[in-house]
Amino acid sequence: MSDPDGLAGFLRSKLRAAGRQYAEAREAYGEGKAAAVTDLPTDEEGRAKLVCRRHAERRAVTLDGKCRPACYEAHPDCEGCVEDIRDGTVETWE
Repeated sequence: MSDPDGLAGFLRSKLRAAGRQYAEAREAYGEGKAAAVTDLPTDEEGRAKLVCRRHAERRAVTLDGKCRPACYEAHPDCEGCVEDIRDGTVETWE
């Protein structure tokens, strides 16, 4: 007699793995789409080269699907940075 939890457990683990892969692919697509839309200079890893408005420093960051840098926080300077990214006026570096 076979163990029904063995098969059910196997299926659950495969479904979880597929869900993780889907989430990773979706995130990567969003980052790529944001970088392509913004037409910003990027480093060799595809991260956007921005000058942080809040800390006045150069950063290489990934952008999410809403054009928010990975370093984004709920702060007026960060919100202004996102607006500048969308408008194409954000300060960048080479």
